[in-house]
Amino acid sequence: MKLISNIAVSVALALSSQVFAETAPEPGSDKGDAAKGQQIATQVCAACHNPDGNSIIPANPSLAGQHAEYIIKQLNNFKSKDGKPAERESAIMTAMVEPLSAEDIRNLGAYYAQQTPKPGVAQDKSLAEQGEQLYRGGNLETSVPACTGCHSPNGTGLPPKYPRLAGQHSEYTLGQLRAFRTEQRANDENDVMHTITSRMTEKELRAVSEFISGLRQ
Repeated sequence: MKLISNIAVSVALALSSQVFAETAPEPGSDKGDAAKGQQIATQVCAACHNPDGNSIIPANPSLAGQHAEYIIKQLNNFKSKDGKPAERESAIMTAMVEPLSAEDIRNLGAYYAQQTPKPGVAQDKSLAEQGEQLYRGGNLETSVPACTGCHSPNGTGLPPKYPRLAGQHSEYTLGQLRAFRTEQRANDENDVMHTITSRMTEKELRAVSEFISGLRQ
């Protein structure tokens, strides 16, 4: 699966410059154009995220239905600026977003926000039940707040800062939670996610990730 993914990414990178040139935005446009975003998404991003944003690769996030503002922030965070490293580390994503203009990024945000997310299914029912307790009630003993405060009870999130989580691959979610805990990922506002995940055990991280994978709005 990793080999297939890497090949797909290489092909996408080869296509990216041509596609971005073909989707040059109209001057003065402030709002994202979903149609132009679709062209980029289907020809470049689809290798990892599927044409409609419903990723079939567990290590890659599903983007369908994600808030446009959140997607815009993340894509900008993957960009290196003024010779400085990107705020969010990923060699693949940094290479992918490098050719994108601000309009391209807004167009992608508009496109993915309009796509219908496919519901996920938790594979481990027992673990998911433990995760639900954390998601809805937190852990008072270790000062871990309920996830619902920022991501809503049904996982739709609270735009623009807090992303939609419902149905996200457990493997991807777990990887991000671990990255926040170790500060490998540090683009969260006010270090909130690092603070929370640093108080959670590995089992708690796995449990809440499993619950989120089957959460439906």
